[in-house]
Amino acid sequence: MKAAVYYENGGPEVLKYEEVPDPQLHPKGVIIRVEAIAIEGGDTLSRWRGQLATRPHIVGYQAAGEIIEVGTEVHHLHVGQKVATLNSIGSHASLRAVPARNCWVVPEGYDLKKAAAIPVTFGTAHDCLFEFGRLQKGETVLIQAGASGVGVAAIQLAKRAGAGMILATASSDARLERLKPLGLDHGINYAEKDVVKEVMRLTDNKGANVIVDSVGGPTLQGSINSLAYRGRVSMVGAAGREPMVVDVGSMMGGNRTLSGVFLGAEIGTDRVHDNIQQLIEDAAKGELEVVIDKVFALSDAAAAHAYIESRAAVGRVVMVP
Repeated sequence: MKAAVYYENGGPEVLKYEEVPDPQLHPKGVIIRVEAIAIEGGDTLSRWRGQLATRPHIVGYQAAGEIIEVGTEVHHLHVGQKVATLNSIGSHASLRAVPARNCWVVPEGYDLKKAAAIPVTFGTAHDCLFEFGRLQKGETVLIQAGASGVGVAAIQLAKRAGAGMILATASSDARLERLKPLGLDHGINYAEKDVVKEVMRLTDNKGANVIVDSVGGPTLQGSINSLAYRGRVSMVGAAGREPMVVDVGSMMGGNRTLSGVFLGAEIGTDRVHDNIQQLIEDAAKGELEVVIDKVFALSDAAAAHAYIESRAAVGRVVMVP
């Protein structure tokens, strides 16, 4: 099969498009013919500094396609079904072996490029807002990196749940404008404005009740400082690639909460699996919009990763074999 591989960690230029052995079928797994690969922020972080499980290594969490082989112990899936899949590695390829538990059936006719982007982004956003953020109707939400995949999902899910005000940050006014049709009330251009001051101005100094922070680094302290009384931050990533140093004492006076969120820790639970399946079905019915910014060929994986790291995208960047 063809795959985008690398032999050492580094920038996008380490990615090479090569012929590699086909994946092996596990009795509890399936093999899919990949039709769409949604690149996650975690994929670029893994390429940059993650462990190489194999050499050459095939990075990647999410891909969707058609099942072409089914393991002997798998009885709820069959050859010919279209599925979205999630695994720790292996998405950047024309074939993919995954545990059957990490597959979600895609409703007939739904765009696989969009389906590929749902499990991590929408599943993570949902957990940040509701499982750990405990969002209630009428509360104010701040989403750091609103133009990211998780950000785009969180805006829509918060809007659907009846959030009173939805704020989001991004690196330009143009990117923020593209988020308004999804439910954004006020955008904050962090390149030009102090985020904490803007949040307080927009909320009459009350702050945000729930904050989704996928950036980390110095941004995380800004999130804590933007919280309302009894506010909750869901910290879900380190896209900023900087050390996370926070003043925990700054949370105490306002009875604030900081929760780390990692969808992978509970991906095997019925709760998360069923929730992702429902999110896919909701998107297929048109209740949620998966924003695809740009589509690359798998052979152009280096260019696709470079585009993501330029921070120009709104939503997800997808590759097709």
